[in-house]
Amino acid sequence: MSNVKTKEVLNQAVADLSQFSVVIHQTHWYMRGRAFLTLHPKMDEFMDGINDHLDVVAERLITIGGSPYSTLKEFAEQTKIKDQPGTYDKSMEDHLTILLDGYRYLRELCAEGIKVTEEENDHVSQDIFIGIKGDVEKTIWMLSAELGQEPKL
Repeated sequence: MSNVKTKEVLNQAVADLSQFSVVIHQTHWYMRGRAFLTLHPKMDEFMDGINDHLDVVAERLITIGGSPYSTLKEFAEQTKIKDQPGTYDKSMEDHLTILLDGYRYLRELCAEGIKVTEEENDHVSQDIFIGIKGDVEKTIWMLSAELGQEPKL
């Protein structure tokens, strides 16, 4: 069975996870305000989690004969996660809302990955997307709670 769609969605995840790590890093650098002392180190945890997922996704793509994006140019051209220049003018709530939007996008990407990998009968890749989706949903819940919102999963 062909795994063309699986390779495509895995590579999309490579670009998006790479980009999102940068977005989180920007938040880490540019945050100011209440909860800084707890949120600043939390960004390190978020980056570590995203980078761990990135490595697993890229290695799976290689394992099934794909070639992961590996340059900043490729990440920028392929990602669907937007970025903007860093600024100290954003409130902590603004920063967290940007992260929440990014995690919500990743949740949808994982849902697509789960669907595609089922169609192409690649249950190992599907398991990877299921694991990432669970982690992403937990983070959505936590960020939503910090913002005084329901997770709306």
